[in-house]
Amino acid sequence: MPVLAYVAYVLDYDGDTHIYIQIADILRERVAGLSSGQPVPSEADIQQEFGVARTTARRAIHVLREEGLVYTVQGEGAFVGPASEAPRKKRKTPLYQVIATEIIDQIKGGQIPPRRPIPGEMALVTQHGVARETVRRAMALLREQGWIYTVAQRGSYVSPKESWPQE
Repeated sequence: MPVLAYVAYVLDYDGDTHIYIQIADILRERVAGLSSGQPVPSEADIQQEFGVARTTARRAIHVLREEGLVYTVQGEGAFVGPASEAPRKKRKTPLYQVIATEIIDQIKGGQIPPRRPIPGEMALVTQHGVARETVRRAMALLREQGWIYTVAQRGSYVSPKESWPQE
């Protein structure tokens, strides 16, 4: 993402304008100088920068999308411009599969041994800059294939070696 000079903004929590509208106004100014197809801050970036909930960040992006200023590509993020004017090439491998493959490689390489936890959902969201749903799809694929198992309220762990899929 190009480096942009950001002015420090103070959100008015006591005013009559919703926080997500205030954030949308700030983002609108920022994307005005970007070329069509360039990425805009992710929901996680907005959440971290403004100290707001994921839903608030999502609503701010939604406002810009409804105005036709940005479009989203599932699993990849938001980009400047209407989708009809700046289509992006389809990714050959979906991001959730890329994440799953990376974890499988770590398991096979011994970086994450059997019966040990894999990185948590939020750690993977931050590491890969993707939506929570993308990470959840990767985890579901790993569970389905037998690479990991999940313990309620504890997390996901590498399956014993004898449970790994035969390749």
